[in-house]
Amino acid sequence: MNKRRPATKELKRDIILNAARLVFEQEGLEGASLRAIAKAAGYTPAALYFHFDSKEAVYAELLSQSLNALCSATEEAIAREANPAERLKSAAMAFFHYYRDNPGDLDLGFYLFRGGMKPTGLGKERNLELNKQLHDSLLPITNAALALGASESNAREITASLFAHATGLLLLAHTGRIRIFSANAEVMMQDYATALANQAALG
Repeated sequence: MNKRRPATKELKRDIILNAARLVFEQEGLEGASLRAIAKAAGYTPAALYFHFDSKEAVYAELLSQSLNALCSATEEAIAREANPAERLKSAAMAFFHYYRDNPGDLDLGFYLFRGGMKPTGLGKERNLELNKQLHDSLLPITNAALALGASESNAREITASLFAHATGLLLLAHTGRIRIFSANAEVMMQDYATALANQAALG
């Protein structure tokens, strides 16, 4: 009996999170409500409060799961590489491929579900934890740059540059704007990662 309860609790959380993702996609963080999430999940608002104390908590959990998956993808990619330059490129491409294959997670990470380009937060503590998760997912790039001989500041700049380049290309690719330039986002990302790996090797 006791063994079934945790499983039931986890199943309910999964149902709630799946429903919440749909609500956030339709209404954004600002327009969503726990009541709407509860209705979509088939629960009462009171039942929802047993699992989450606010819509921000639900959103933070969805984003945390996404960032954990991203981190696993980058770690898995570099596990196959011994050379620092290849580790940097593999980590960069793993980041790019994760969001290429999961465009909704990119929207989730930038709070773009009907939110537009404006600062949005989930509370100081949650923001700190989620930013740490994002930082950890990019750490293989930073560490590879350091191993190639880059200074700490240069390694951070290389990581930021790859992050910015990847998200920019993904935005162009997902919106179809990349076709304006008759360009291939994958090839452009590979070339940029190679160029920054060479830059890191120069210190």
